[in-house]
Amino acid sequence: MRNTFCKSERLNSKLIIDKLFAGGNSSFTVFPLRVVYMKTEKTVSGNGQTIPASILISVPKKRFHHAVDRNRVKRLVRESYRLNKSILWEALEDKDYGVTLAFVCMTDTLPDFKHLEKCVVKILRRVAEKC
Repeated sequence: MRNTFCKSERLNSKLIIDKLFAGGNSSFTVFPLRVVYMKTEKTVSGNGQTIPASILISVPKKRFHHAVDRNRVKRLVRESYRLNKSILWEALEDKDYGVTLAFVCMTDTLPDFKHLEKCVVKILRRVAEKC
């Protein structure tokens, strides 16, 4: 498996996003991230590869007032997910459903990459074992 993060892995459907945050879906917190997830269908990318997981990253303006800081946190979370997504993908490989994840930042200070990566790994392992 290649460590890439293509456009088809991003969650951009308004309908699915509304359904994800509507309530009744599982969520938990591994500080500084809160994760909301739900089971969905596997999607197929443009080159025919099945995508078992799609993600959304949200950094509230209330916590980080400057766009530079919001973009930095999103970039760090995206890179952490890209490097460790195999944990989740291997767990969902033989399943007939996929997972939609939303990462929401909960801290007021810029996290460092090492700490954020540990949190993302912990999140992916927990979601993989629950699914």
